[in-house]
Amino acid sequence: MRPNGPSARERLQTIAHRVMIERGLEPDFSPAAVAQVARLAGPASADGKEVRDLRSLLWCSIDNDDSRDLDQLTVGAALAGDGIRIQVAIADVDALVAAGTPVDQHAQANTTSVYTAARIFPMLPERLSTDLTSLNGGEDRLAVVVSMDLDGDGHVTGSEVFRALVHNQAKLAYDSVAAWLEGQAEIPAAAGAVPGLAENLRLQDKAAQCLRARRFEQGALGLETIEARPVFEDGHLLDLQAQEKNRAKELIEDFMIAANGVTAAFLDRKGFASLRRVVRIPKRWSRIVEIARALGSELPAEPDSRALEGFLDERRKADPEGFPELSLSVVKLLGSGEYAVDLPGQDPPGHFGLAVRDYAHSTAPNRRFPDLITQRLLKAALGGAPSPYPLPQLEALALRCTQKEDDANKVERQVRKSAGALLLSDRIGQTFDGIVTGASDKGTWVRIFRPVAEGRLERGAKGVDVGDRVRVRLLSTDVERGFIDFARAI
Repeated sequence: MRPNGPSARERLQTIAHRVMIERGLEPDFSPAAVAQVARLAGPASADGKEVRDLRSLLWCSIDNDDSRDLDQLTVGAALAGDGIRIQVAIADVDALVAAGTPVDQHAQANTTSVYTAARIFPMLPERLSTDLTSLNGGEDRLAVVVSMDLDGDGHVTGSEVFRALVHNQAKLAYDSVAAWLEGQAEIPAAAGAVPGLAENLRLQDKAAQCLRARRFEQGALGLETIEARPVFEDGHLLDLQAQEKNRAKELIEDFMIAANGVTAAFLDRKGFASLRRVVRIPKRWSRIVEIARALGSELPAEPDSRALEGFLDERRKADPEGFPELSLSVVKLLGSGEYAVDLPGQDPPGHFGLAVRDYAHSTAPNRRFPDLITQRLLKAALGGAPSPYPLPQLEALALRCTQKEDDANKVERQVRKSAGALLLSDRIGQTFDGIVTGASDKGTWVRIFRPVAEGRLERGAKGVDVGDRVRVRLLSTDVERGFIDFARAI
């Protein structure tokens, strides 16, 4: 880096902006979208339609430390016996972003926020996503609420969807909440300052554990992949650190999966076609079988999520340190998800990894366009109006959301690789331990463990497949193109 040149963060931001354009995504908002947001006087208020006032409940948000686009709040309540009511409040983005407006057009163009290593490209202008439509701490906001009654075994015994006015009593972060739940730290100050919130969080955790146990019984896959998070200091890239799951992340994940299931079933009952999130039967199941056999386990010849989860649970206990590597291999072999239209009364294709049939993305409308579509469908159904999306339009949107999500993933991956190339640029010739993450006619890719970075295996790729452990030598890096090239180290 030249003394007066751009910092690592600035360089990666420039790369991210360029790659967004190359992938057909819009990195900047149009003047019309900016003007639309500038005209907004403040957050949406109740519009006279049936909106319940639930501001007195112990709502809280749990997200990343630096998250500002808060899409959901949660709260629990004890029911008779061992039942628990969990309510998920989802930001009412549609109240300020009408279909067909310039902001909506930008959201439909990208269909998702893009989270690169150096810069976030939000789906909605930040005055919306981090302020007016964000469920910020200490603020009143309109929301769509999914309410679920659970029994002690994690069955949803009753559910309801409605509109409400809510108030975030405490903005909390995953790591500090998880440390407290696991008995490793004191309760976060923001939670401790709200009378009754500690007990409510314990109740929520209990409900999440029940939901999780039931999903695993049904064959949901308990995967623990590691994602790389860049660490900057004064603009300089210091590391790509591994980010792992924890108990608070699992709590929110369990509630969102359950809420997305209730949402899908609600729209089906109302006779609405809807967007479903689908992960189909894995095409490379045979390779998963080979990996299991190499570890001393047998899986059936045909895809079976319960059998796969049994194997994963066995390996999690036998080799907890190596389990994230196995998880990564399985994730790669399962393949990516997609959006599909489900017609009411039909049998949906389902989500193989979650072992659920009814699953619609609905809980992140500040960040994902499919969730905003689903929110508009829900509000129409609640108001007795027809679907705002004719079937041909919904089918076209499902395809577009799948395609643009893939483009966004490629942008994020390329900028991660540029960050990795930058971090590794002075380590040419060094060797690293890694795992094969991709193997096809297009090439073979390896993820090294320290730092967490992925590159192409240019030499020595013959005979290796996804899931194989390898030792590689760094041949070259190209920061601008995000290239990291390895050779097999014998």
